[in-house]
Amino acid sequence: MAKLLQEYQIGHTFGIATAEYHERRARIIAQLEKNGQKGIVFFRALSIFWLSGFGFIPTERPVAFVLKTDGSTALLVPRLEVEHGQSHAYVDRIESYPEYPTTTHPMLYLQKLLGEMGLANSGLAADGDGYGAYWGYRGPKLSEVCAEATVSLYPRLIEEMRFTKSRAEIELIKESCKWGNLAHMLLQKYSRDGASEIDVSTRASSEATNAMLLTLGPTFKPGGMGRVGASAGFRGQIGKNSYFPHAVTLNATMRKGDVLVTGAGANVCGYVSELERTMFVGEPSAEQTKYFELMCQAQEVAFDTIKPGVPTATVDREVRRFFEENQLMPYWRHHVGHAIGMEGHEAPFFDIGDETILEPGMVWTVEPGIYVEGLGGFRHSDTVLITENGMEFLTYYPRHLEAMICG
Repeated sequence: MAKLLQEYQIGHTFGIATAEYHERRARIIAQLEKNGQKGIVFFRALSIFWLSGFGFIPTERPVAFVLKTDGSTALLVPRLEVEHGQSHAYVDRIESYPEYPTTTHPMLYLQKLLGEMGLANSGLAADGDGYGAYWGYRGPKLSEVCAEATVSLYPRLIEEMRFTKSRAEIELIKESCKWGNLAHMLLQKYSRDGASEIDVSTRASSEATNAMLLTLGPTFKPGGMGRVGASAGFRGQIGKNSYFPHAVTLNATMRKGDVLVTGAGANVCGYVSELERTMFVGEPSAEQTKYFELMCQAQEVAFDTIKPGVPTATVDREVRRFFEENQLMPYWRHHVGHAIGMEGHEAPFFDIGDETILEPGMVWTVEPGIYVEGLGGFRHSDTVLITENGMEFLTYYPRHLEAMICG
């Protein structure tokens, strides 16, 4: 067993290579040069992580990443993040300010840094006109502290670059699916009449995370900015409460006949996946079976529609047509799905209001749901990859009714 684990660890390297960070920055630089800007400032924590590998806890203390068109980079951090940045951020230089709010506002330290980089009075871009309102932060706008510069805002620049995933990103999402699958298997194993929602979720998540860390070994560095490891749970969607698509945990006790709507995944170097299933405590009733099968059919309609070149709106439109033809619209609550990668929900969306064209390399959740008051909710969610010819399942947990019975 030890030898097998060692071979697995040697053969698997997780994370984003420095060459990919260079490629990401090059794409941004090309956009800046096209628009006549000399540099850009990023305040959003996820964007900073995507560009530098520096994952941190966003607080009232602003952090900024600066990229010039000559490829040079700088990171402004509070004093308490200096050593952290030096150890984990892939940047050319790190500057700091003492604390927030202190006597000199951090944005004035950013003004000084931009001046030293020759950006304070030139064409400057940013993902926002200043730091966001985290945890009580208050401060001047970037355009105010750099009044001599023309500041152009690109709030969705990186979001749109993240629509399609690289090979390395896809491999991280696949790894996430693997451990989400294990967490869900354990969740189902422990779900039975009389079981506690929180106890089952905690046990399954802990065991799956321990297995994940044991298998990947001490060289695996979780990275990212969210929960570490694998997780599975119900988020309160137990029994009649599963009728609420986004319920919250209520410390419910499972009872025979309950519908269970689950969720599982894992954070692997900042990348996540989504696996959801509709399960039953004991044999489902005829009515529960009816809506379960209709939900599965709706998901199949989405799968059959998904292929490169198709507008995302078309997927949602076809599933809504299925709902209408089967008199299910009273039980409809949300669109078919969303992109996923570094965040649980990412743009674009399988929604009639989104005409984004599907492209190879995009990763999506597919999760049409049916919600019947007094009976429960019915929703599977699978993570899929758009390929050159269609789509590939990244999640692989069973979907059929017989496999969804617990206890």
